[in-house]
Amino acid sequence: MRSKFMGAWVFVCLAAALTLAQDPTKVEPRHYKLDFENEHVQVVSVYYGPHEKSVLHDHPGGVVVTLTEAHLRFTDENGKTREVFSKPGEARWYPPFKHRVENLGDTTYRAVYIGIKEKMAASTGSAVPSGALDKETADIVAAYLASAGKP
Repeated sequence: MRSKFMGAWVFVCLAAALTLAQDPTKVEPRHYKLDFENEHVQVVSVYYGPHEKSVLHDHPGGVVVTLTEAHLRFTDENGKTREVFSKPGEARWYPPFKHRVENLGDTTYRAVYIGIKEKMAASTGSAVPSGALDKETADIVAAYLASAGKP
C-alpha cells in the first residue's frame, strides 16, 4: 500500500515540476506580458523589479532588446548560473532555453523578448528565419519598440 502511495506521490511531483517549465506569460505574468503573437513570433514585455526572481520557465529562441540597464543572473534547469550585464538598446540572440531569472540590480529591468516560433524555425530549416518578417509583423514590432521606452 505504501509503495503505491509513494509511486503516486512521485508521479504528482514530477508532473508538477514539468508544468513549471513553460510559457513565461502563463507561469510568470508578473514579469512577462504578451504584447503580440502570430504564427511567426511572440513579442513579450519583460519587467523585473529590483532583486525580483522568477520561477523556472522556458522561451523559444529569440532576440531580447534591453530597454534599461541590467545585471541579471540566469540559472538553468541543472543549476548552472550565468551573470549578464546589458545596456539600454542592446539586442542579443538566445537559443531556446529553460531558466530562472534574478534581477541583481537595485533598479527595475525592462526588455522586450521577440521569440521565434518553432513552426517558423522548422519551415526555414534553422533556428533563425532566413527571410525578413512580413511587412505587417515588421511594422508592429517596429512601432512597439519605438513606443516601449516611453512612459
